[in-house]
Amino acid sequence: MTQRYAVVLAAGQGSRMKSKLYKVLHPVAGKPMVGHVIEQVEATGASKIVTIVGFGAEKVKDYLGDRTNYAVQEEQLGTGHAVIQAETHLKNKDGITLVICGDTPLLSAETLNNLFDYHQKKGAKATILTAHAQDPTGYGRVIRNEENYVEKIVEQKDANDTEKLVQEVNTGTYCFDNKLLFETLSQVGNENSQGEYYLPDVIEILKNQNEIVDAYIMTSENEGMGVNDRVALAEASRLMRRRINTMHMQNGVTLIDPMTTYIDSDVTIGSDTIIEPNVTLKGKTIIGEDCFVGAHSEIVNGTIGDGVRVTNSSIKDSVMEKDSNIGPYSHLRPNSHIGESVHIGNFVEIKNATIGKTSKVGHLTYVGDADLGENINIGCGTIFVNYDGKNKFRTTVGNNVFIGCNANLIAPLTIEENVYIAAGSTITKDVPTQAMAIARARQENKLEYYNKLPH
Repeated sequence: MTQRYAVVLAAGQGSRMKSKLYKVLHPVAGKPMVGHVIEQVEATGASKIVTIVGFGAEKVKDYLGDRTNYAVQEEQLGTGHAVIQAETHLKNKDGITLVICGDTPLLSAETLNNLFDYHQKKGAKATILTAHAQDPTGYGRVIRNEENYVEKIVEQKDANDTEKLVQEVNTGTYCFDNKLLFETLSQVGNENSQGEYYLPDVIEILKNQNEIVDAYIMTSENEGMGVNDRVALAEASRLMRRRINTMHMQNGVTLIDPMTTYIDSDVTIGSDTIIEPNVTLKGKTIIGEDCFVGAHSEIVNGTIGDGVRVTNSSIKDSVMEKDSNIGPYSHLRPNSHIGESVHIGNFVEIKNATIGKTSKVGHLTYVGDADLGENINIGCGTIFVNYDGKNKFRTTVGNNVFIGCNANLIAPLTIEENVYIAAGSTITKDVPTQAMAIARARQENKLEYYNKLPH
């Protein structure tokens, strides 16, 4: 098989984003744009990927890590100048090199594979990925001759009035014969309005050398869109989420209103799960089969087992095992683990805690830094008091414990199994098995007290 390589152009500062964040690191559906690009390039089987970085290089390297090689473009002198920075990695190698921009997050591996295959089938030395645009403003125009062969690419700012009417546009993605690409780049000049070295000029040089240059027209205009400002970022995000939502629905997930359901690209959802409107699923969330996620819920990096019910609640970096339920208006903070068939009711906050199966935390309760066993009942208004103003402490509760309403459990504390905690108690000492703990002032009634007050 012919070797495949890729050069990802990610050196532009992106001044039109008006942001302190490096352009290709702006997220689309929960993932930086360049992350989408690298992921799709990897799926084509490219044996070496070289990412061209410049402004913000270290942040891009921190994000991508060793998934790619790097070359630095010190000065922003155009796309041709950017690609030639990869010469030390790719020069003299036999194969096909894909050149792709790091701000084109919607391009799919399927389209890129089609481009590779078309390029090889046609025996071309260069193949342009093009699209027919309803409004081609801002894009380079693909100019064809009378025989419909590609003649050249003209940038918007250098196009004449006739060329500006052309609707076939250059998406900025190409396949090249690798050796010929780097041989030809040395011939590219900068005699244009911007004084830059344009990669598309390679096309015209190859044509003049009677090499085969072709264009592969993809079916979706939107897929090739580049993101240069916040308006385009919002549109790319909308299109990506529509693609993601469609995929989940085709896999057997019910989205009551896909237009108001926001699912990141790395989320996994099992079949026969129902998602209500205004739900946000972020990060690497995993949701099992036969679940229900109610309106206005947010799950971030959550792991949700089969048959779980989430009603208008927030879950972050936590686990809910099968057949458990939560909400409405409850919150799982990081490192919470909710066991099988556990009930978490309304207005409950849980943080860094484990709750064993079939336990119940009904309502208006805070459980922080605690390890709870099975079949525990926690009454309304219970507080696990875990913080003394400086340090956090843990509470351990055994199986089959009943905790009455408005109890305060002052950590560090161990409550053994088969224990009752009386309502209204403030527990500061460990409670042994089989005991009932009562820690509240004895009631005293002051008779005739009402009559002693002025009225």
